[in-house]
Parts: sequence; structure tokens; C-alpha cells
Amino acid sequence: MGPASLQEERELGKESKEEMESYRCLLQAGSQLQSTLQQVTVPVSLKEVGGYIEKQVAYLSGGRGEDSSVIITLPECSAFSDIPEDALAKVFTYLTLIPRTRQPGVKFIIILDRRLDTWASIKAALARIAASFPGNLHLVLVLRPTSFFHRTVTDIGFRFSQDDFMLKMPVVMLSSVTDLLRYIDENQLTSEFGGTLDYCHSDWIVLRTAIESFAVTVKDIAQMLQGFGTELAEAELPDEGKAIEHLLETHTAKYKKLKDAIRSVSKEGCHLLSNLETTGKDDDSQWDVKLDWETVQSSSVRLLAQLRDMELAFDGFFEKHHLKLHQYLQLLRYEQSFKEMELCLEHLMQQERELSINVSTLAQTEQALKRLDSLESNAQEVISRAQIIILHGHQLSAGHHYAMALIMQRCNELRHHCDTLSAALKSKHSFLMQMHQLLLCLGQAQTWCDDGAYLLANQLVDKSQSKEGAQIALREIDKFLEGAPSMLSSGHDFLAMEYEAVITPHLQTQIGNVFEKHAAVQQMIQNRQACLRKLADRHVRPIQLVAPRPENQPRSKSPLFSPKHGDGLKFTFDISLPGKKSSRKSPNPRKIEVMHDYQESRSCVSYSLDGDDSPDLLKRHVMRELIETERIYVEELLSVLLGYRAEMDNPSLSTLLPPILRSKKDILFGNMPEIYNFHSRVFLQDLEGCLEAPEAVGTCFLHRKESFQMYEMYCQNKPRSEALWRQFSECPFFSECQKKLEHKLGLDSYLLKPVQRLTKYQLLLKELLKYSQDCEGSSELQEALTAMLDLLKSVNDSMHQIAITGYEGEICELGRVLMQGSFSVWISHKRGPTRMKELARFKPMQRHFFLYERALLLCKRREDHGDSSDKTPSYSFKHCLKMTAVGITENVKGDVKKFEIWYSGREEVYVVQAPTVEVKMAWLNELRRILTNQQKLLRDEAHQHGPLAEHMQLSPSLTERGMRPSRGVSRGCLSGLDFVSLSSDVFLCLRSQSPRPRSPRQWPRPRPRCSKLH
Repeated sequence: MGPASLQEERELGKESKEEMESYRCLLQAGSQLQSTLQQVTVPVSLKEVGGYIEKQVAYLSGGRGEDSSVIITLPECSAFSDIPEDALAKVFTYLTLIPRTRQPGVKFIIILDRRLDTWASIKAALARIAASFPGNLHLVLVLRPTSFFHRTVTDIGFRFSQDDFMLKMPVVMLSSVTDLLRYIDENQLTSEFGGTLDYCHSDWIVLRTAIESFAVTVKDIAQMLQGFGTELAEAELPDEGKAIEHLLETHTAKYKKLKDAIRSVSKEGCHLLSNLETTGKDDDSQWDVKLDWETVQSSSVRLLAQLRDMELAFDGFFEKHHLKLHQYLQLLRYEQSFKEMELCLEHLMQQERELSINVSTLAQTEQALKRLDSLESNAQEVISRAQIIILHGHQLSAGHHYAMALIMQRCNELRHHCDTLSAALKSKHSFLMQMHQLLLCLGQAQTWCDDGAYLLANQLVDKSQSKEGAQIALREIDKFLEGAPSMLSSGHDFLAMEYEAVITPHLQTQIGNVFEKHAAVQQMIQNRQACLRKLADRHVRPIQLVAPRPENQPRSKSPLFSPKHGDGLKFTFDISLPGKKSSRKSPNPRKIEVMHDYQESRSCVSYSLDGDDSPDLLKRHVMRELIETERIYVEELLSVLLGYRAEMDNPSLSTLLPPILRSKKDILFGNMPEIYNFHSRVFLQDLEGCLEAPEAVGTCFLHRKESFQMYEMYCQNKPRSEALWRQFSECPFFSECQKKLEHKLGLDSYLLKPVQRLTKYQLLLKELLKYSQDCEGSSELQEALTAMLDLLKSVNDSMHQIAITGYEGEICELGRVLMQGSFSVWISHKRGPTRMKELARFKPMQRHFFLYERALLLCKRREDHGDSSDKTPSYSFKHCLKMTAVGITENVKGDVKKFEIWYSGREEVYVVQAPTVEVKMAWLNELRRILTNQQKLLRDEAHQHGPLAEHMQLSPSLTERGMRPSRGVSRGCLSGLDFVSLSSDVFLCLRSQSPRPRSPRQWPRPRPRCSKLH
């Protein structure tokens, strides 16, 4: 057992639930005990002020005044003035803390007995009381001197100093004890003031000393218990049995010693409590001992009870710790068994990883299946032994083992290893079986295509010229078609989806070749059927058919690969469209549906000369495909929303779903609910209404063009959704939902459906447009196709746009993004024309352009470093060119892919090199459109204002505005140049495609700016 594993076990052992609960109970009992001690004791102990308390400088008689104010008496003391200030402050603090622990916020009354003293002594005592008293002083009652002289001096002195004292504390000067009774009841005064309250200062000191001594002892015991409990809780568990026994003996000895100390302090507490009870019964007076008895007795009882609770908590904690040491030996043995089994499972998993499933032929697949069967047999035996170890772990856990969490973790790890191994073997077995099935299907399809081509090549032309011969040939073809493999009727897309997990690029190419071959054979069969049907249905004298060229060639097994058939072997989209949905439910329904449609339309279809189906029939096939796939799409969206999104709120599955994921379902699913509502409630009904009128589909798409903008929001959220899926894809919640839905594919495949559906629409519109040339609704179809292509482009551009970083303004203020792409850029900040030779000396910068309606952003593309699945580009903002100050030059000498973008009257010139000429022309066309629209807006604004209109009339032509072509181009060539005024100081010059070469010295000088519009 390794050190890391042992350390983990120690940590888990320390954090055993029951033991930690006992430890918390011990700490809680200690905390309650500390709280009670604070109520009984005060921060200043009697030992610190014992000398002055014994001298009776001040004392608590136990009497109460107005508002239950506590009375502190300062009797006659000749040495009062000799007491240091800090000592006097401690005395006052000690005396005030005793009642304040029982009654926070209590008020105090001081009786200052100075009947035998002088005014000077009274004045000094009042000043010291004002400076040193820490409590809430309610009143100071002063018994003034009794002698006539000193009383007179006191009255005069107090009259002149009264304001000074009253500002600090309320002082009342009393002439006699009788006056004192007006403020305090007789039964609250001691005998020296004519009262009936009995007070013994020595008994009070003995009581306080006993209480504080007992509290200190209890405090020490509590700290010892807590310290030993902490030592046990933090004890390191050794690796050997002897060390465990030694540790157990040491802890037991300390435990017994603490138990003796607890019994001793409990005995002392009981004795103190007994004395308090005797004092309370024998003494019926109302002095402070009586009050202390009422409070201290209850506090002592609480102390003893809490000490017993702490003792019980410590006993429970030590018992569980003692049990843990015994159970640790069981844990060591279990860990050893776990390690041995883990090594065996890792060895099997290594063999499973080394088992390659990269096969491409049937023979390789069958050989891999044999090796996999042998590995599965060995794995089953090891997994059975692992189950025994898991069972033993459950037995230890059932016995309330302290390391139950660790044991269950080991059981779960073994179970996880077993499940992982089983799942990996099952996955590879499923993969190889699917691969085996796919290769068999491809082989059957390849054979069927070869047989079909061979059948057509062997049909004799002369025997098919008669009606009977044509019918026989048709029956042969029909019989042959009935034996077509079901894979071919499913279609390429369905096959790719069904075998998505096993398809490799090599297999994808092979499948494509098979379907291309099937399409070619199907086209040949259709052409042959059309010719044969003409012969079979002709009732007038038969026409001698000319045999197709391949039939005059020497027969071969696979005539499909003849060079003369090379141009005709193309896959036509309409053949794979009908019946795509129904193919999921029955093995061969597509042929039936197509033949049914053909029989219904045969009587009214006028065949073309080459035997192809009519455009109307093909349009209906495409329309049916569009509606059927739309229904499937809506059903798939609904299954995701109900089977995944709604289940996130299902309480029965809440344990399988991480809480953080429940709050992020809007990120995971985006606005899929909005997309579903649109398609299920609106668009599907629109399409179904066009079933018999396919020409109206274009109008349907155009009417809902704005609604399709919701896909842009979905696609922009897709990177966040994919990142969230990658983080939680292994969550059991998704596996459970997929199992309930019986989906072959995971949720991520269904989250991709809206993106795939958006690209599917333009393909279907292209097919409809192909069969609707010069028909009603063709223009709307073309507009709809353009709109969907623009939407795809807009979605793609917006996906790039959201990756822009560093732009401080609001991108939405720049208008809609029109184009984006990467270019090589040279920048010059000189005025006037810039020589290309100077630019050529510098290495170009790579910049990514974003063209908006109001600005052109130049960014630098950056690749985030990370895993391949998470590597996404970002674009750092560099420059922003407002379109109101932009001009372009269409051609740059020396490179047909370059053009210029200049800014603010050529103060900044950007020479841009496009990747291709086509990309360059596309950008120039869009820039021209924006700049032309701006010029048009300027002219419209000028005509709306009188002064501007007059000024515009003064410069209607190019020559009058001072805009001339550059030198080297004759005035007769002005038709080859386009000039567009952009603003008051910027104009656009588009040069002709082939400017006359000139040397650098012949380049034109900068022209003056155009006159500004006012």
C-alpha cells in the first residue's frame, strides 16, 4: 500500500462522520461550559484587588436603589486618598462587573460616607470617582461632615463647584442619614446607615474566592479535555500493527488520568453547591450573599451538569477513536486486496486499449472479433473476483466501519473499473459488429450494382424491339429492382446517420462511391425503362430503337466504369428525396411510394424524348421530401425539449443532475423552444399547404424570412452550449434520458439538428428551382434561395463577429455585418500616392476584415491554445474605418488580387491583397454598393435643403468638381472610370481594368480636395 493511499486513508479516518460528530459534541460542550464560566467569573479576579477589598475601601452590600440600581458603598476610610489610581479603577471595575455579568446595563448608586471628613477630601473623592468609575453611574449620595465648621465649608464649596460635578455625574449632598432614606429604602441600607440589611464582608470574600477557584478548576479541566480530544482527532494513523497498539495504550493512560481529574473537580463542585444551599437556607437576609446564592447556585448547577455533558461527550469520542484504531487493521487488509485487483483490471484495460478496431475489410473485422471474444472471457473471470472484494467492502461498511466513505469509494472505484472495462469491450464489440454489418451491406450493394449493370448490358436490343420483348425486359428489370438491398433505398444521409459511430473517411469515400455507382445504375435503369415502356405502350407501328452506345461495346462484368459513361454518372438529388421518413419504419417502403406516385401520374405525364420523369412529378417528390423531413425535424426537437430540457425539472432525476447545470439549461439548449414553436405552429402548416402547389414554397419562405433570424441567435450560442456539453457530457442524467428516449445518438447530435436543418433548406430550394425553370413562382423560389443563402452567410459572419475582442464601442451601432474575411495588408500613413516599391519592402500584416454598414473593422486573428476540441479563433480589434471617410482604388499595379482602401483623403492607405480574384471582386462590389448608397443619401439630403440644392447644381459634373482621371488616361476613356463622391472631402475613384503602365515619376500628384457641401 503506497504512502499516498495511506495518507488518504488517514485523512478519511480523521473525517469519519461519527467520530467527527462526537468531536463536535465535545467542542460544543466545552463552548457551553466556557459561556457559563463567563457568567460566573469576571475578567478581574479577586486576587488582583484582594488587598483593597479586604480593607473595605468599597463593597457591594447587596442593596438596591431606584430602578433596581446596585448600591456601592464607600465607607469612611482615612487611606482612600492614598490608593493609586489604577488600583482604584480595578476595584471599581471588579465591583461593577459582578452585577453586570448577571444584568448587563445595570445602573449604580454610590454612597460616599464622609461624615467625619472635610470638604477637601470630599472634593478629591468625587473627582477620583468621576475619573475611575467604569459603570453607568446613576447617582452619587454624599453624607457631608457633621461638624458645624466643616459642614459650612462643604456647603459653600459644593455651591461653587456644583456645576462642575453635575456635568460629570449627578451628585446629591445629604445632611444626615435621615436624608438618605428619601432616596433608598430602609431595608436596602446596612446598619451603619440606619437600615436593616445584614451584610458580612468576610463571608462575601470567602464566597467569591470559592466561586472563582471552582470556575478556574473547571476551566482547566475543560481545556485539558478539549486539548486531548484535538490530539486524538489529529492523530496520525501508523502503518504497522505494533505502532497502533502502542498508540492505543498511550491514549488509554491519558484518558484514565483525565477521568480522575474530572471526578475530583466534580466532587469540589458538589461541595461548593452544598455550602451555597446551606447558606441560602440559614440566611433570610437580603444582602448580596443572598443574591449571589440565587445566581451562583444555578450557575454552579449548570457548570456541574455541563461538565458531566462534556465528560460524556469525551467518553463517546474516545470510544469511537478506540474503535477506529481496531478497524484500521481491517482497512489495511482490504486496501491490499483492492490494489491487487486494481492491477489486474488495469492490465486488462491495457489489453483492451491495445486491441485495434481500425479495420477496413471483412477479414480484418472477423479477426478482431475473435480476439475481442477471448479478451471478454478473461475479463469476465477477473470481474467476478472483483465482485467478491466489492461484497467484502459492503460488509465492512454495514458493520459501521469508521472509514465507510473510503471503503465505499474503493468499492465504487472497483465497480467503475469493471463497468469501464465492460463498457469499453461492449463498445468495441458493438463497433465491430456495426462495421461488419456495414461492410456486408456495402458488399451486397456493390454486387447488386454490378449485377444491374451486367443485366442491362446483356439485354439484347433486337429482342426488345417488339412489344412482348419490351414487356419481358421490363419484368426482368422490375424483378431485379425488387431484390435491391434495403441500404440503397435508405439513402446516403440515413446510412451516414445510422452508422455514424463507425464511419471513417475511407468508409465515407467507399459509401459515396457505392451510392454514386447506384445512382448511375439507377439512371441507366430508368432510361432503359422509359424506352421499354414506349415500346410496350405503342399501338401504332413500332419504331426501331437505336441501341445505346454501351450495348455495342464488348460486354463486361461492370460496364459502369466505361469512359463513355463518365459524364453521365452523376447523383441527382431528387432520387433520394421521397420517402425518407418512412424508411425508418420499414425496410423497403421508398420504392413502393415512388412507384405509387408514378402509377397515379403515368396517364397524364408526357414523357420527354430521353425518358426522364416530368418536372411536375419531380417537384412533388422534392416537396414531399421537404414536408416529411420537416415533420421529422419537429418531432426530433420536441423529443429533445420533453426528454431532456423538461426532465431537468423532474424531482425524480434531481440526484443525477448537477445543480450548476440546472441553472444553465438556457445555455445548453439556447432558444430551441422558440425554434420549435415556430416550426410546429407556423412553418410546418405553411409547407403542408404547398403540397399540391410547390411553386408557392418560395413565397412561403419569403414571408417567414424574418422568423428565420432566430437561428442566428441559436448559432451564436452554440459554442457556449458545446463547451457546457463537453464539461457535463458524462453526467448520468443524460444517459438516463437517452435510455428513456431510446435514442441511438447522444444529446449533442440532436443539438446540432437546427444547424443541419438550416443548411438543408437551401439544398431543397435548389432542387425545386432546377425543376421550376420558366414556371410560375420561379422568381420567388430564386429569391427564397438567395434569402436562405444570405441567412447562412449572416449566421457564419455573426459567429465570427462574437469573437471580436478589444472593441470599446457598441458593435451593434455599426449596423449589420455584411462580409468578413482574412487579407494581407500593407499600411501607409503618408499623404498623396504611395509608391508600391516602398510598400514591397515591408512584410504584410495579416488582418481579418469585418465589413459593416457603417464601418470597416480591421482585426488580428488569434488562435486560443488548448485542446483541439476547445481551440477557437478570436479577433483582436486594431482599426475602425468609418465608411463616410473611406475610398477605394480597384486595381493596384503588379498584382490583380490587390486593391486599395484609403481613409480621410488618403492620409491612411491600406493596400489589401485578397486570397483570390473572386474574393477581391466580391468585396469591391459590396464596398461600391455601400459607398454608392451613401452618395445617394447625401444627394437626397442636399435636395431637401434649399441652399444645399443650389450648391449641388453648381457642381453637377465630374470635371466641374475637379475630379479628373489620372494622367496617362485620355478623356475619351472616362467611360472606363467610375467616380463617386462620398462626402465633403472624400471621393471614390475606380480605375479601369487595364491602366496604361507608367513609371513612378509619371504618377499623378495629389489632387486638391473637392469643395465642401454646405
